[in-house]
Order: sequence, then structure tokens, then C-alpha cells
Amino acid sequence: MLALAAALGLIMGVVIGGLGGGGGVLTVPALVYVLGQGAQAATTSSVIIVGITASVGAVARIRGGGVDWRNGVALGVVGIPAAYLGTVLNRDVSQPVLLLAFAGLTIVAAAAMLLNSRNDGERSDTEEPDRPEPDAPSGSGSTAVDTRTASARSELVVTALKVVACGAVVGFLTGFLGVGGGFLVVPALVIVLRMSMALAVGTSLLVIVLNSISSVVSRFGDMHLDWRIIAPFVIAAVIGTVVGKRVADKFSGLALTRAFAVLLVAVGAFVAVESFVSL
Repeated sequence: MLALAAALGLIMGVVIGGLGGGGGVLTVPALVYVLGQGAQAATTSSVIIVGITASVGAVARIRGGGVDWRNGVALGVVGIPAAYLGTVLNRDVSQPVLLLAFAGLTIVAAAAMLLNSRNDGERSDTEEPDRPEPDAPSGSGSTAVDTRTASARSELVVTALKVVACGAVVGFLTGFLGVGGGFLVVPALVIVLRMSMALAVGTSLLVIVLNSISSVVSRFGDMHLDWRIIAPFVIAAVIGTVVGKRVADKFSGLALTRAFAVLLVAVGAFVAVESFVSL
């Protein structure tokens, strides 16, 4: 059992270190279907495993400037109350329903990532070089400045609303499904906030850590943990995180995006089939 937990942890660590998420997507099914835990126990164990692993990955990314602190902290803070609500609801949902919700969300997130990567690829193929804008007519300087200021303010408000919405959704699902939320944070950062994949990976790890802390705190007094499984899982996952980052550094953002999406589809389909069978 120890060796099996360590092997699964190593795989999860490589994924979360390389892709900035997906660790919970792998950990929950591994704990349920391979190591025999119930859905509620598995979601609690997963939050602890993924949170610790993500903290190691975040430190590695911070050194290279690969974290958007402002948006990452904002997403995490907004997600704290939402994670608590998700944790409360988790206790009242049956295992098949919980796992079906898990599967459905992974597939939706994967479809969004694949669609976005295809659109980005098409845009990069058809983009024209930037052309210098014509000089503004004399006397229109103040009007141009006012227009840019209003546009910047409007963009800031829109970005803030996006961060609040994404943080609330991810936080809730962290508590409800027992995942760090990276499989949703990465698509949200790339698609909604238009971050590069490299920056989204590091920022996602920061959000995962914050959401995991919130979810664990809200579970105090109702946690039944099997440290014989969690301890070797975490140790191997931490090692895998370092390996995953080094592997990811050798690939383009587009390749990582598509690999992330394929992983989500595979895991989501497996969990969906297993859950339907058990209904």
C-alpha cells in the first residue's frame, strides 16, 4: 500500500508541477478507485496532498517570477468563504453524485482549454505585424488621454469582476470536490484573464495553496485521515513536482495547454463511467 501510494503521488506531483493543476483531478480518483477510500475521505485527503504539493511548486515558480501575485491572491481570498460553503455541502452529497459532478466539470474545463488553444493557434498563424498608429491631430492630446484613462478604468473594473467570479467558483469547487482547483484555475487564467500558460501555471499553484488552506480549516473536527496513505503520497508528490517543472520548461505553452486538456478528458471520462456503473 505504501509503495502504491508513493507511485501515485509521484505521478500526481509531476502533473501539478508541470501543468499548474490537475493534481486533484488525479488524486481523488486514485484515492477512491485504487486505494479504496470513500469519496468524502478522499476529497479531504486530496485537499491536504494537493495543497502541500502545490506550495512546493509555487515556491519553485516564485523564484523565476512566474506568479501573478495580485490576481493570484485576489482569487484565493475571494475563494475562502466559497470553499467553506462547498465543504459544508460536500457532507450531504452521495458518493456517485459527487464523483459525477467531478467528472462533468473536468470534461467541460478540458473542452474550454482545447477550444481556446485552437483559437490561439489560428490567431498566431494569421496575425499581422503591428503597424504604427497615425499621429493624432494637433490639439487632440487631452481628449486622447481622457479616452485612454476611461478605457483603463473600464478594463480594471471588468478584470476585477472576472477575478471575483472565478475566485468564487473555484473556491466553492475546492471545498465541494476536494481538489485544489487548478484544473479550473488554469483555464480561467488562460481563457478569462488572458494570461500566458507559463504565468497561469505559477499563479494557479498560489491559488491552490490558498484554497486548500481554507478548505482544510473548514474541515477541522470532521476529518478522518489515513496518514499511512497521505504521508508517502505527499513525499513522492513533492519530488514529482520538481521533476514536472523541469519537464514543462522544455515545452511550449500551447503543448502544455493541450496536454492538460487531454489529461482532463481522460480522467473525467473514466470517473463518469465508473460513477454511472455504481448508480
